[in-house]
Amino acid sequence: MQTIDSSAAPVKIRAVEPDDFPAWKVLWDGYNAFYGRHGVTALPDEITLTTWSRFFDAYEPMHALVAEQSGELIGLAHFLLHRSTIQLNPNCYLQDLFTAEAARGKGVARSLIDQVYARARALRAGRVYWQTHETNMTAMRLYDTVADKSGFVVYRKQL
Repeated sequence: MQTIDSSAAPVKIRAVEPDDFPAWKVLWDGYNAFYGRHGVTALPDEITLTTWSRFFDAYEPMHALVAEQSGELIGLAHFLLHRSTIQLNPNCYLQDLFTAEAARGKGVARSLIDQVYARARALRAGRVYWQTHETNMTAMRLYDTVADKSGFVVYRKQL
């Protein structure tokens, strides 16, 4: 657990706990809405519930952190480990990062990223990487200070 001082009350970065589901779900829904997955394009409940259960399954390589301030969850980070063809240690993919609107610009996202780095080191990952949408300029200003751009372009095809 990492604690930062953000505004009046300290912010704790910690692993998600089973009792966090209702508050985590509010953040999860906000994250998905940010990327246009809401209304008729919302994720099915089955995906949300399966994602949630994976955080607590020792056989899954998926992990979740939350930022908590004054008993309220104000941010989340989800990351997973996977093998690589070019190194022995696993890679850590930071898949989801989100902070509540009121928490933005206060160091919460940076602290979540720092804690992902610490957890990835402890899990012996060789690197941490993530992607964001090219229009997410606010986030990229932070990302440019905590990581290097890889120069790679992402291609994908829905199946």
